[in-house]
Amino acid sequence: MSPDRLVYMANQIGAFFRSQGADKAVPGIAEHLKKFWEPRMRSAIIAHLDAGGEGLEPEVRAAVEALRPAK
Repeated sequence: MSPDRLVYMANQIGAFFRSQGADKAVPGIAEHLKKFWEPRMRSAIIAHLDAGGEGLEPEVRAAVEALRPAK
């Protein structure tokens, strides 16, 4: 799946969770991505973030950052 498509999908998820308030948006987005996205999709969106994250909304960017494996 192309990075543009992943960004679009992630931002759509972000739009839904933004309506629940800022304190719930980032954890809600991250949990959704963990539950419903395949590992390769999560890896691809993390790689996109590593490459600059063009197009990711701020809450989505923070949620993807939270998906990074602990170092």
